[in-house]
Amino acid sequence: MKVRKNARYAVACLSSMGLRITPADRMAVHNSNLFRLQATSAETNVLNVTSSLGPECLVLTRFVEGSPLAAFIKAQLRARNIAYAGPEVPQGGPWGYRHQFNVADSGFGLRAPRVWNDRAGEVGRTLDAKDYDLEDIFGRQGVAILHLSGLVAAMSPETTKACLAVAKAAKKHGTLVSFDLNYRATFWKGREEELAKAFHKIASAADILVGNEEDFQLCLGLKGPEAGGKDLGSKLESFKAMIETVAKKYKNAKLFATTLRQVVSASRHLWGAILRVDGKWYVEEPREIEVMDRIGGGDGFTGGVLYGVLKGWDGEKTLRFGWASGVLAASSLNDYAEPADEKQVFDVWAGNARVQR
Repeated sequence: MKVRKNARYAVACLSSMGLRITPADRMAVHNSNLFRLQATSAETNVLNVTSSLGPECLVLTRFVEGSPLAAFIKAQLRARNIAYAGPEVPQGGPWGYRHQFNVADSGFGLRAPRVWNDRAGEVGRTLDAKDYDLEDIFGRQGVAILHLSGLVAAMSPETTKACLAVAKAAKKHGTLVSFDLNYRATFWKGREEELAKAFHKIASAADILVGNEEDFQLCLGLKGPEAGGKDLGSKLESFKAMIETVAKKYKNAKLFATTLRQVVSASRHLWGAILRVDGKWYVEEPREIEVMDRIGGGDGFTGGVLYGVLKGWDGEKTLRFGWASGVLAASSLNDYAEPADEKQVFDVWAGNARVQR
């Protein structure tokens, strides 16, 4: 894939920013009285791998005017080397707009993690491509990769239109488009036909497609082969067969990827990944990893893969970096990976946990 040179922003995304609330010390939400607060969105979690390693990234979003929580989000984005663009929307009173809350605990052992999304009145559901000077962002300043998520594309009719418009602007100026399908049944309810058409248009423009077998089937209406079983080996072969079908339909896409995860406990997973680029398959066989907080592992993986694309690495090196970036996210209480340098990520892949002096 040809990556645009001399672009100000390495990776950009369209996203609804929110706040993540998690109990301290891996306690459960319902019986904890001490919590951590962080700015969050699946899309900026993807950007965070690249932004942590130096290149500037950009999120296109909306904020609630005068909100101290919006100010908190902006401060965290600045600290993470992620620039932001988007209007300040009047709250409209106590029952008006706000930033979404994601309340989650990490689980421990056989106590599973639990996530509660509170998104009523979410300002991000009103995203509009007209809010941004797309000619300036993608034309004059330049973006190497635009990352879109099915979570945002399916949030509302407004966000669906925004994703389509931003993808069109990106393609016009030679920006690669990454699309993580991220199917959510609750987002699709009552809009199945409309979203199927929109997702088909975005996928047709995408150079990079990320998602598991179910994502491809439910978002793009593809019929896949029956999985040979629930073990990871069967899932791997089933996914390969599915992607060969997808590649024939979406010829613009050159890279396909997903993670393979088997939960042993909240604290131990088997973690693998597969990638197909330019017709060649690369596989990271599942290995046991220790988990601090599983949320964000998939976004870390995608972020690592996009970083490999930016660097022009081959499929094997890109997959290794993506796999290890996902592990890095799962080893943090934040829901994103924030590598210190490339070496740290490759040491994770190599299993080198010796002290670094």
